Order: sequence, then C-alpha cells, then structure tokens
Amino acid sequence: MSLLSLSSTALRSYSQLALIIVAAGAIYPLLYLRQNFELSIIEAFNISQTQLRYCSSILGFIFMITYVPSGWLADRFSSRKLLAYSLLATGLLGLWFSTMPSYTSLLIIYGAWGLATGLSFWSAHIKLVAMLAKSDQQGRFFGILDGGRGLVEALLATLAIALFAYVLSAESGSTTLALKQVIYLYAGVLLVMAPLTYWLLDEPEAEPKQTATVTKSSFMLDIKVVLRRREIWLCAICIACGYQLFYATYSFSAYLQQHFGLTAVMVGTITVAKLWMRPIGGIAAGFIGDWSSPEKVLSILLALASLSLAMMAFLPPSAATLLMLAVVLLIGLLTYAVRGLYWATLGGCNVPNNIKGLAIGIISMIGYFPEFYLPLVSAPLIEHYPNGLGYKIYYLIISLFGLAGAYAAYLLARPKI
Repeated sequence: MSLLSLSSTALRSYSQLALIIVAAGAIYPLLYLRQNFELSIIEAFNISQTQLRYCSSILGFIFMITYVPSGWLADRFSSRKLLAYSLLATGLLGLWFSTMPSYTSLLIIYGAWGLATGLSFWSAHIKLVAMLAKSDQQGRFFGILDGGRGLVEALLATLAIALFAYVLSAESGSTTLALKQVIYLYAGVLLVMAPLTYWLLDEPEAEPKQTATVTKSSFMLDIKVVLRRREIWLCAICIACGYQLFYATYSFSAYLQQHFGLTAVMVGTITVAKLWMRPIGGIAAGFIGDWSSPEKVLSILLALASLSLAMMAFLPPSAATLLMLAVVLLIGLLTYAVRGLYWATLGGCNVPNNIKGLAIGIISMIGYFPEFYLPLVSAPLIEHYPNGLGYKIYYLIISLFGLAGAYAAYLLARPKI
C-alpha cells in the first residue's frame, strides 16, 4: 500500500509538472519571436531594429514592476485560474499581433503581454513547481521544467520554421504572409492550452489550508522577512547574471544574418538547433545539481557559459558555418543548463510556503531586471559600432556579468557559519 501510494503521488506530481511545462513552453515564444525571426519582423511590420528593441524593453519593464505583485497573487489566488487566464489573454493578443498593426499598437501589445504573462503566470507556475518537488528533488524538477519548456519551444519553433520556409517558397509567398502563419500557429496553441490548463491542473493541497493565515499576514512584514535573507539576494544575483547570458543569445539571429552573410532560413535553422540544447542542458543540470549541489554546479556552469559567449565575440566573419553552429550550440547548452538550475537554489533559502510566491516575485524582479535595460544598452551599441563591433562589445560585457554570477553562486554554496 505504501509503495502504491508513493507511486500514485509521484505519477500525480510528474503529470502536473508535465502540464505546467507545456503551458510554460507555449506562452513565451510568441513574446520572443524575434529570437528566430528578428529581421523578418522588422520587414513585415515596417519598423526599425531600435523600435523592435524598445518593444522588448517595454516587455521587460512591465515584467519588472509586476513580479512582486505576481508573487502576492500566487499566494492568494487559484494558480489554475491564473495560468488559464494568462494563456487565453496571450493567445488573443497574438491574434491582434498577427494583423501587423502600427508601432504604437505594438507597444500596447507588448505591454499587455507583459501583464498577461508576468503578473498572472510567472510566480504562480514557479510556486507550483516548488511545492510539487520534495526538498531533495528541487534540482531535477526545475531542470525538467526548464528543459521541458525548451523541448516544447523547440518543437513549436521547428514547426514554425518549416511553415515559414514553406509559405516563403510558394509562388505568392512573402515574408509578411509567412510570418503571419507562424503567429497563427503560436496563438492557436495558446488558445487550446487555456481550457486544458483550467480543467486538468490541480490546486496544491496546502493552498486552501493556508488561505486564512495568509490574508492576515502583513504584506510589508512579509517583504521584510524575505529581504533580510542573504540567500535571497545571492539567488537573485545568480539569476540576474545567468539570465543576461541567456538573453544575449536573442541577438544571434540578426548578428549571424547581418555579419556572416547567412540567409533568414539558415539563421532560423541554427537558432532552432540551439533551442534543442535546452532540454538536454536543463534536465542534465537539474539531475547533476541534485546529485552534487545545485549551487556548486551552477557556479561552474556560469563560468563556462561566460567563456563560451566570449568566444562568439572573436568569431571571424569568414568562419565556416559548421564552426558557427558548434559555438552557438555550445552557448545554448551551457546557458540552458544555467537556466535549468538557478531556480533550484530557492530550495536552500528555506522560505515558508505562505510567502514563497512573494519571495519568487522579489527574486524575479531583481533577477530579470536585465530584460528591461539590456535592449536599451544593446541597441545603441549595435548602431554606434558597425560591422559587428557593437555585438562583440555587448557579448564581452555580458560575459563579465556571468563571471560575477559564478562568484555569487560560489558564495551561496559555501556553508553558513
């Protein structure tokens, strides 16, 4: 009976994790479509690269100001409903996006996407995974979450690239028409996932019991409790530095196409191949982190990812396509391994479940702050330093931040005196 009970509990946990993974893997690719189609978006929407980066900056700003409120929501409201609402709203905004609206409308869409995914989705899905995993399973659960998200994103991106190439090759095919079909694909998946998440996702058992206690607690007192923890700050620094390494890969599409003479389809193929590194890197890092120590493994991965990104800055324009592919895949493998592991450090922070969502929100606000300022930093660098020099400076700066993150993870791994 005990064995059967354990097996049933494990099956439930992993089936719920799988549902969260599909939801998380489907909701973000539309927001970051420029990862594989940056120049195509610029052409289809008739906007400049700087304007597209301002859209990304708006998205990052909305994320930054909603992370803490999202944690508050995750501690007080139904996670199932929050996730279903986010999927529905993001999909509907995607349909508006598919009409190729004006630049002003794009700013509104990106801002609304920030609210739909940052406010109601982010902390809720992280908290669900943290509560599903036991204390000795945090690494593998978060590794499977990020790796699984990567698998979903890679499958969708592979379909998107194939669809884009097929429409583009047709007689009446154009970049605008091809991109529109890609947007329909992503929006359609979201609109299907919204009701499935609402119907099939369970609420954590602890949430109903905690509701009365949570509502009586002081919001400001809870914030003070979270901010006083040294581990929270180190965890946030690790995420901020690790996320910058990952975010830098969003520029690979334009960099390879503009300065290495590759076609849009070839660049899309390379960046999609990079996406396939996410399930490998994320899941492997999660299991290795549980076997050893999430913090120690994260420190090593941050250092290696920083060095690999620096390699990108020194690739000559005459580099062979296979060499570029190898470097991009290496960077992808390491940055996704970092992403798969950095949230596992939350388990060592010993945050009570009734304020875990708030802790996630505060860590996210600090950790993902680079999403707001990186587009504002990279755009002028790329414009003022032509012929790829701006990209190289950008990659080297991010590499230095990555090394700082490796040191923060090392401090987090040291035994507390």
